[in-house]
Amino acid sequence: MTKQGKLKGIFTPNMVPLDSKGQINEVEFRRYIDWLIADGVHGLYPNGSTGEFTRFSRDERRRIIEIVTDQAGGRVPVLAGAAEANVKETIAACEYYHELGVRAVAIVSPFYYKLSPDNVYAYFKEIGRNTPVDVTLYNIPMFASPIDVPTVQRLSEECEKIIAIKDSSGDIAHMIRMIDAVRPNRPEFSFMTGWDPCLVSMFAIGCDGGTNAVSGVAPRVTRKLYDLVMEGRIEEARHIQFLVCRLFDVLLYSADFPEAFRMAVNLRGFDMGKGRQPISDEHTSKLIGLKAETRRILQDMGETETAVGSGFDRDQVGEIVQGVVAALQKQGVI
Repeated sequence: MTKQGKLKGIFTPNMVPLDSKGQINEVEFRRYIDWLIADGVHGLYPNGSTGEFTRFSRDERRRIIEIVTDQAGGRVPVLAGAAEANVKETIAACEYYHELGVRAVAIVSPFYYKLSPDNVYAYFKEIGRNTPVDVTLYNIPMFASPIDVPTVQRLSEECEKIIAIKDSSGDIAHMIRMIDAVRPNRPEFSFMTGWDPCLVSMFAIGCDGGTNAVSGVAPRVTRKLYDLVMEGRIEEARHIQFLVCRLFDVLLYSADFPEAFRMAVNLRGFDMGKGRQPISDEHTSKLIGLKAETRRILQDMGETETAVGSGFDRDQVGEIVQGVVAALQKQGVI
């Protein structure tokens, strides 16, 4: 078993706040990270699909991991999205994130070009031979070449550095088959689900945790669901699962992904800014219309609309006041 133990619990595939110029809003980003950790997520998963990794440059993706690892400060482990457009750049990302001290990296199966299973295996085998950091396979067939059960089994047995899989297919039977094929020979191998509507079922069949978009909006709720299942309190967990499913369905299916998640994080009191993908006036109106339903579900979850008050902590307010006073003094107003 790896000296650092299995990946387990709820890892948040966090979004990245952007400023008025469309650049990373580092102050708001750090505030968001602190809130997620304070509300109980087990880990952070920057540069995932919800984090829109394909819409950032290579240097920006690296900066995102720098910010997350620095702000987390070892309080929770970081699972860094390391997927690039080719294997050479992906291995380079693995090397860089290893230097930053991430717990592991997550690498999506090759995207855009659909590959056969043998070439999906060849891709991850090359990474497994050359990575200095532990690797989580990322199966998301809606966006990338699927990773089938024989490939997962083969890689788990041949590559010590491949320690987990994140599966976002939502296919419970597929997860069962993977666990059954891999766990007898690699009991320390972690299985993470990326499909929020079936968390209770996935945990019940043996998943170790999840990387779940809803946890970026309602971290306490997803943490509670996980804890309840681990404690065997399935009836209580089932009630929360229905609410999580309602929120997930509204945010995933009612607007182009992940724009509704951005709107929902805004409702929690964070200025996420406008995404880099231009959206139509019709879609903007649709997002405005989703706010009321999102609020209702959050209230049903017991979550207040605004999680963090004004958007500034006490030190930030003090700095702002001092700056205003200094400017007024300079102008001779006071």
